[in-house]
Amino acid sequence: MKEFITACPRNCYSTCSLVVQVDKGKVVGINPLPLNRATPFGGCLKGLSYVERANSPDRIIYPLKKVNGSFKRISWNEALETIAEKLIHFRDVYGQKSVLFYAASGMAGLLNDFSGKFWRYVYGGATTVYGNLCWPAGLEATRLTLGENKHNVPWDLENAKLIVLWGKNPAESNVHEMIPLNNALDKGAELLVIDPRRTQSTQRATLLLQPYPSTDAPIALAVANIIIQNGWIDSDFIKQHVHGFDQFAEHVKPFTAQWASNISGVPVNLIEKLAWYIGNVKPMTLIPGYGMQRYTNGGQTVRAILALSVITGNIGKPGACWHYANLQSYVFDDVLEPLCYYPPDKPDGIMRRSISTARLGEDMLATKNPELKMIWVERGNPLTQNPNTGKVLEAFRKLDFRVVVEQFMTDTALEAEIILPAKNMFEQSDIVGSYWNPYIQLKQKVVEPAGEVKPETEIYWWLAQKLGFNEADLSNILLPPGDEHVDRYLDSKLREFNLSLEELRKGPILAPGLQEIAFSDYRFPTPSGKIELYSEQVQTLWGENPLPTYKPAVELFHNQTPYPLFLMSPNTKNRIHSQFNNLKVISMISGAPVLQINPADAIQRGIGDGDLVEIFNSRGSFRVKAQLTYEVRVGCVVIPNGWWRTQGAPVNVLSEGRETDMGHGSAFHNNRVEVKLVKRKP
Repeated sequence: MKEFITACPRNCYSTCSLVVQVDKGKVVGINPLPLNRATPFGGCLKGLSYVERANSPDRIIYPLKKVNGSFKRISWNEALETIAEKLIHFRDVYGQKSVLFYAASGMAGLLNDFSGKFWRYVYGGATTVYGNLCWPAGLEATRLTLGENKHNVPWDLENAKLIVLWGKNPAESNVHEMIPLNNALDKGAELLVIDPRRTQSTQRATLLLQPYPSTDAPIALAVANIIIQNGWIDSDFIKQHVHGFDQFAEHVKPFTAQWASNISGVPVNLIEKLAWYIGNVKPMTLIPGYGMQRYTNGGQTVRAILALSVITGNIGKPGACWHYANLQSYVFDDVLEPLCYYPPDKPDGIMRRSISTARLGEDMLATKNPELKMIWVERGNPLTQNPNTGKVLEAFRKLDFRVVVEQFMTDTALEAEIILPAKNMFEQSDIVGSYWNPYIQLKQKVVEPAGEVKPETEIYWWLAQKLGFNEADLSNILLPPGDEHVDRYLDSKLREFNLSLEELRKGPILAPGLQEIAFSDYRFPTPSGKIELYSEQVQTLWGENPLPTYKPAVELFHNQTPYPLFLMSPNTKNRIHSQFNNLKVISMISGAPVLQINPADAIQRGIGDGDLVEIFNSRGSFRVKAQLTYEVRVGCVVIPNGWWRTQGAPVNVLSEGRETDMGHGSAFHNNRVEVKLVKRKP
């Protein structure tokens, strides 16, 4: 048996370092790598399930073609020739923009860049998507305020005396963060949590505030007002490093604790207690989650919360940190592009047209001159994860041709004409960063691809030749097949930073130029050179108030809907969005989908624990069993995102395609629903 060091490439905070055991060409074990200080105890349940995922009999390992509604195995030659014929036809008859290239975040890695190169330089352009389902509102809000997105190293959390989890549940979504968090609490730190749910992360909390969804900004603004009025600010820090404090202080005067309480449902005394702790206990690390910025007011909400770290001087010091996103290890990645992913007013050269990820279904249907005729999907499952599933499905089925590159028969794969088998994380080397830990890592190839699986770089290489290109044409655009070409390319990128592939094979490496304590030099790359509470860019780029403020989220507080309950669709520790739950080891633990509802709301509707209920609004509906729990506040219902339609709980049939106030994010948490009894528990 052999052992290899690698890293998990999923869209997850941890990006765990792992030791993979291989026997007779198969992955047989996953162990921790203590060299990574952020993930010393190794993978979570999902990471351990990679043994099943790599060897699953349900995995797609051959090209498939839909014939009379069913999929049959075909050769690579037939698959690529069919796709090439369609690409040439649509290009010649309608133009390149009739083809939509859709890629998401299913697997991270530097080699993903070659997908874009194919569509740009080989095919000559295509329609793409801009925006992101995850975090752009918060990224942009942080960038506009601090100048860039970075935070202290994870283990610095142990230095905090006050930890505030604002809309974050790391016990499920960022499990390794619980290690330094609990160490800090053991040393005497206090934990405060703001979350509509009582989660595993609240068990050691001194204070829990449970606001209505999307009402975090009023609480933050009222807390800022209280801190300023009581003189709990860090005046020296503000004088030296903050732009716009006077305007901000005047701006928040009307935002009282009573005003915030009326909007959020949080009692005044709890808002005042929160203000006292934030104003008086230092150093403070404030850790916001990603869910509460997925509203139409998400960017301004993040800016309002961030202001609390700023006015109390909790930036740039050990234990004092705004802990949102740490992009210091993304040294090769264009995710640092501030406006995110080529919005329509910033076209990317050849890629002359892009549509909104948040409004994928609506924009696909509305696209004209030319209409969309074909889609290529990789690293994503938009028919589960994108807002307004009904519209996305309608748009997919209106197309003439669909290609999906996938490992399993997902909701999206089921709609394809041709499915191409995707590599898994063990079948091709790549370099990955992390948006939480500070390491650059090698996702090392440890086995040969199963069946007839080809890495995407090889798929594009051979498809390009079917389009008439020869190897000489492609040599400076795409990556030829073969591990030696992958290694040479990755090593060349690493050597730009005086690193090498050989070093990474031994384990993770701290990112070049890493600031373990972010902003410890007090350099803020903003127009003023200071932290900007008042940001003119917020107004010029996004048309929003230059100061952090509150606007009610669309649909939730304007009597625009007859549906009385707030729908929350958080992440769960058992999945990465729509990945993993098809595995037996995961599904045995996660069980069937259920809708969590407060007993007070259930009694009003005659619903008992275990009853079959229908959750619905004007956009769609589905049926699951009810789980009555006081963990969910009155007025809210909860079902985690990521369930496939074939698994019975496609949450995004209930969501609307909307963008956030900044960053082109997806505001798919702006949803009200109703729940009704369908059938009593036997």
